[in-house]
Formats: sequence, C-alpha cells, structure tokens
Amino acid sequence: MLTSLKIENVAIIESAAIELGCGLNVLTGETGAGKSIVIDSINAILGERTSRDIIRTGAQSAKVYAVFEDVNAKVRKFLDDNGIDCEDGVLIVNRTLSREGKNVCRLNGAPVTVSMLREIGGELIDIHGQHDNQSLLSPEKHCGFVDSFAENSNLISDYQEKYGRLCEIKSKLRKLTTDESSKSQRIDFLTYQIDELEKAEITPGERDELKARKSLINNSQKVIESLNVAYEALKADGAGIDMISDAESEISNASAYMESLGEASEKITDIRYELDDIAETVRDAMSEVDFDPSELEDIDERLDLLYRLSKKYGDTEEEMLEYLENARAELDNIAFSEEKVKELQKQEKEALAEAQSAAEKLTDSRKAAGEKLSEAICAELEFLDMPNVRFVVKCDDVGLSENGRDSIEFLISANVGEVPKPLAKIASGGELSRIMLAIKNVLAETDGVDTMIFDEIDTGVSGRAAQKIAMKLRSASKGRQVICVTHLAQIAAQGDVHLYISKSVSDGKTYTNIKSLIEEERVTEIARIMGGMEITKLQLESAREMLRNAGNL
Repeated sequence: MLTSLKIENVAIIESAAIELGCGLNVLTGETGAGKSIVIDSINAILGERTSRDIIRTGAQSAKVYAVFEDVNAKVRKFLDDNGIDCEDGVLIVNRTLSREGKNVCRLNGAPVTVSMLREIGGELIDIHGQHDNQSLLSPEKHCGFVDSFAENSNLISDYQEKYGRLCEIKSKLRKLTTDESSKSQRIDFLTYQIDELEKAEITPGERDELKARKSLINNSQKVIESLNVAYEALKADGAGIDMISDAESEISNASAYMESLGEASEKITDIRYELDDIAETVRDAMSEVDFDPSELEDIDERLDLLYRLSKKYGDTEEEMLEYLENARAELDNIAFSEEKVKELQKQEKEALAEAQSAAEKLTDSRKAAGEKLSEAICAELEFLDMPNVRFVVKCDDVGLSENGRDSIEFLISANVGEVPKPLAKIASGGELSRIMLAIKNVLAETDGVDTMIFDEIDTGVSGRAAQKIAMKLRSASKGRQVICVTHLAQIAAQGDVHLYISKSVSDGKTYTNIKSLIEEERVTEIARIMGGMEITKLQLESAREMLRNAGNL
C-alpha cells in the first residue's frame, strides 16, 4: 500500500508530505484547493503522461516521491526480473520532471524508463478518475470489464495468435488470386527482370575488381617504368642479386674458419632467395600490365551496365543477386499459384477452425463471467440503494475480429417492469457513479491491486445513496487501502485517515497545504462540508454524530 507521498513544486504545491494509512483515507477541501493536484502527482509516479506545465512557477523541476510497503507478488516479480532490490517489501518510487522535458524515474534508487514505471504502476494502484464514468457509456469498453473479471488474458492471447495466423493466410491468398490480367503483366515484368539480370552474369565484388583494373591500365606507363627499373636493379649483370651472391659466397668461405659467421651466412642466403622471389614477382607483374587497347573500353562498358542495373535492382552486386533470387521465387509462386492456392485454402480452413474454436472458448468464458458479474453488480447496487436494478451483460456474435467474435454491452433497468436498455440512454450521473463503484469493487477481488483511488466517486449523489456509497467504501477498505477525494460529509466521516487540503496566498504566491486532521478538526471540516458560509452548532453536533456512528470519535 501507499504509505507516504512527498510532492515538490507541482502546480501550487511548493512542498507537501502526506502520510497515508490502512483502510479508508479521505481527502477533502474547498474546490480548487489542490485535491486534483495530489491525484495528478500520484499519476506521475505511476508513469502516466505528465506535462511540463505542472511545474510550479519559478521552479526548474517538479519532484514526486512515494513509498509503498508490503508490495504484492506481481510487483516483487517485476522488480526481481529487472534486477531491482526490494528489501522487506518496501518500494520507493520517485520521478523528476524538468522544464527541459527531461524525465528521471527511479525504483529503489535504480534508474528506469517511464514505460517501466507505467508497467509497475498498474500493479500498485488502481485510480478511478472523475471522467472514468464515461467509459460506462461506451459499449466498446464493456468487453474489457468482462475480460478483466473473467481473467481472460490467456484465452485472449491464444485466440489472437490463431486469428493472426488466419489473417496472414488470407492475405497470401488475396495476393495469389489477383485477376488474370494483372497476373500476366506481372509474369512478363518478372521474366524481363530475370532475363536482364541473368544475362549480366553478375559476380560479387566485380565492380571493385574492374575499377582496380581500370586504375592500373590508366597508370600502366608509370607502373611499367617503375617495374623495369626495379627488375634491372635486381637482375642486371653486376646488380643487386649478383652483388648479394658474391657477398654470400665470400661470407660462406670465411665462415669455414669463423664459426661466428655461420648465422650471417645463413641469413644472406635467405635474403638471396627472397630477392629471387621478388624479382620473379616483378617480372610477372610486368606481364600483367600488358593489355589489349580495347580492354579499357570493355571495362567502361561493363561498369556502365552494372551502374544501370544497380539503379533498378540494388546498390551492390549482392543486392542485385538477391533481387534476382526473389524475382525467381515470385515467378515460381505465380507459375505454381494454383497448387499454392489449394494449399493455402486448406491451411485457411484449418486456421479458421482453430480461430473459431478459440473464439468459442473465449465467448463461453465471457458469457459465464457476464452472468456472475451481473449477479455480483446487482448485489452491490442493491446495497448502494438501487434495489430494483437489473444489470445485464449482453453478448452478441458479430463474427471473428481481433478481439474475438463478441460485442458486449451493459444494459440496465433501474425500475421494476422496465426493459433493460443501454446505460447511455437511461442512467443518471448518480447511477453511473454507483454502477462504477460496484464494478470496481467486484473487479478488485480479482486484480490483486493493493490500493484503490476514487477521485470524486460521489458525483451526482446525495442523501441516502451517499451514505450507502460511504459505507461501501469503508467496507471495501477492509481488505485493501482505499483513497477517496470527496465533497460528501458521509464519506469523509467514514475515513480512517482524514486529510484536509487548503490553499493560501503569501507574498503574491499561492500555496497548497495538506494537513492530517484529528478529532475536533474533523468535526469542524465535516460541518463545513455540510454547511455553507457559517458553521452552526447544529452542524457541529451532526458532524460529531456522523463520526461517532462511523466509530471515528
């Protein structure tokens, strides 16, 4: 659970430290005092997209620190998989956002990316924002609720794998079953390209060899002159090798009488052999420089051909040859398209059967979960002062798609005798708030998240329904931590921890203050929520009674 939160230079909060506890934590305060800023700060450490605009005026960066204790197994596994220590189940998360747009995120001191923060954030806290009720009005969102309740992730992955294979086969079939005119044109085009490349008889590295040969020919006169001089210096009478031979002979004679010259005699013999080899190499090189005058023209023509081909089929000889192989393969595919079509049609039939089977399993799971979800939500709504409600999960077969073959929509009948209709048509704002609370409470049993946050779940609710929501939040917090931003006295009175958020102006700047309230302070705040401009004795007494009834006074 989230035990502490420190916020620096976020909007109008210069510095604030918040201590949270088990059970129900309530945040109250006047509109605009900064309650939403606290939620935005929590969103930041959960890896949500954050704008530089949240940085307090005059500050260069905004910082948020959060401490979680007794983190769940999924969080521990994530940390372990990423080589991050987590001693005693404690996780410290911090995020810094600078005006330059740079994000610095850390988990227990280890630097991480925002996406990693977002991934682990989903296992730490589930936030229900002020606008989330609208997702109930969008039928395309309803399937996600059912899948979450049914824990269908494995079934969905299995189906999507099979559906993806089916789509891939269908795509191949479409390419092979183009009209005959297009097929004939493609065959002609591929045949021309293959013929052109095969006639060229391209070999890898050919252009580099031709360019080197061309350079040699263009500089042949200089090369021949240099080689002639070198050969004469080595092989002419009385020149290099002859002189070395004479020296070799004399040293050999002297070594017969001086053992110390034995090594020198061997070395000079080796040198003579090497010089003989060099002389042969030079002579061979001289013969290579000899060329036909038409060779240079042939080289230029070949290089020009390779250049023109490279513009069409690839920059290098290897790329051109690869193009040739691909063209041959495509031509073969077309030539044997009828056989391939039959084979793909067989594969399509098999893939379709597998996808339909996987879709059926997913549908069965969704329908079974839908019935259980309906029952659970109706039970929750009955407690939330909607006793006659009928909540129906409608599941229609719309054919195979990326998410299965089901179209799921939530229907509701709020009164006896009424036919269930889409939420968007009949649910009021207060009803949507209670329905969302019921769904969140039911799903919380399966998601394993330790902390739930409700940002103004009480929108459009008052009176008896408000009291029931307060009691439900208190009940939900028995097994986990619940944090709730509220404007209702009924909810505030149920809180195990009550934080009051206010703002003040000093030296031309606005500051947000966050204070944990004790007994009489809570009485005053709850009376303020119930009252208006002035707090009366009757309102104070009513506030005390609410706190006593909640066991908080």
